[in-house]
Amino acid sequence: MSKLKGKVAVVTGASKGIGASIAEHLAAQGASVVVNYSSSKAGADAVVDRIRKSGGTATAVQANVSKEADIHHLFAETHKAFKKLDVLVNNAGIYEFAPLESVTAEHYHKQFDLNVLGLLLATREAAKAMGPEGGSIVNISSIVSPMPVANAAVYSATKAAVDAITISLSLELGPKKIRINSVNPGMVETEGLHSTGIAASDFRNKLESTTPLGRIAQPDDIAKAVVFFATDDAGWVTGQTLVVAGGFRQ
Repeated sequence: MSKLKGKVAVVTGASKGIGASIAEHLAAQGASVVVNYSSSKAGADAVVDRIRKSGGTATAVQANVSKEADIHHLFAETHKAFKKLDVLVNNAGIYEFAPLESVTAEHYHKQFDLNVLGLLLATREAAKAMGPEGGSIVNISSIVSPMPVANAAVYSATKAAVDAITISLSLELGPKKIRINSVNPGMVETEGLHSTGIAASDFRNKLESTTPLGRIAQPDDIAKAVVFFATDDAGWVTGQTLVVAGGFRQ
């Protein structure tokens, strides 16, 4: 059954990894999807192509959501293409690990400008675009929000901020029938994980050995949780954070 038939969704940072999987899962439920990308046009076009070949509707829009002007462009193009908005998934984000002695203003702003400020401004524009029937906003946070890790003070702080924003805005946007929730993934096997070398590391092996379900996540694991929050199945759920980490706890 198409639980999002007639709905329009924007997914930021959707050219690969978790974002690409979210876009494809939303489209499979009937949503028309705006596949946002910052630099990888080829990746975004490939996601759109897969959606269309599966019978769905999608378009790619370039925007660096750490920049306010680009965010305006993203939502203007969404309106031009589909004339409405029902779902926003704030997936775009960056992570850089660094010990305290290596933390710089650049390291801080690079992550906070995208992970926090960009998310806030995108949410602001989405709330303007959603009609009187409301909508759903899903923020992709991280397990490092409730369970921060060493050498990631700044990244952990950005995700803790995302969860705080989720709760605060659920109170503010609830009267407008806009629900807002966050998904907190554990380690996910993506292109980025492989590029860092973590995918084949002892750290991954140790993590999996202490995870009750015995593995790290695949992008589909996260996408399915996002679909739940986006649909009417979660129509009475807002201001919540859902840890999707195979039962892992520190």
